[in-house]
Amino acid sequence: MINKVVKNAKEALEGVTDGMTFMLGGFGLCGIPENSISELVNREIKNLTCISNNAGVDDFGLGLLLQKKQIKKMISTYVGENDEFERQMLSGELEVELIPQGTLAERCRATGAGIPAFYTPAGYGTEVAEGKETREFNGKMYVLEHAFNAEFAFVKAWKGDTAGNLIFKGTARNFNPLMAMAGKITVAEVEELVEPGELDPNQIHIPGIFVQRIFQGENYEKRIEQRTVR
Repeated sequence: MINKVVKNAKEALEGVTDGMTFMLGGFGLCGIPENSISELVNREIKNLTCISNNAGVDDFGLGLLLQKKQIKKMISTYVGENDEFERQMLSGELEVELIPQGTLAERCRATGAGIPAFYTPAGYGTEVAEGKETREFNGKMYVLEHAFNAEFAFVKAWKGDTAGNLIFKGTARNFNPLMAMAGKITVAEVEELVEPGELDPNQIHIPGIFVQRIFQGENYEKRIEQRTVR
């Protein structure tokens, strides 16, 4: 069985250069590939196109890359928790493509499945459909959406083995598995790295064939996005 382990985020990001397109897993503040993002910040990689459900917050997740103005374009669905994102978007410093959340998920899934494009009713008749092909099926209008083309996908899993098999936990399953299937090179960081055979095959969410590099991360933050008290 192929051993896909690399020592750390620095080794995992070998080949990353300016101007690339990345997918980054996470939902809210859950399942964010923190170590990979920190290494991107350290390398000062610039002019990036980042595909992610949201843009983190000002001092966490993709917000760290936005602070350094390393992101040229964001493709996202929900960005309401990041003041710096809002400032850059409104000032014209950041190119933004906002798309329906289900469309983002399906564009990721289609990429992993080798499907170049698909029709969806989401967004028809709105700004989302501007400039896109539309077509009628059974009396209903649909918009043509294309699969993504990302050089790297960075995901964060709860557990993984040295062959790249991954198990995600809770909300981290929302986008991480889809993106793990979609990157030309998928880098997985995990909270716990084990040997092949230690994971229950029935619990594995993503088989190792989709993962090229894996490492055990460190210093993960367990943040609460919206803390509510009585």
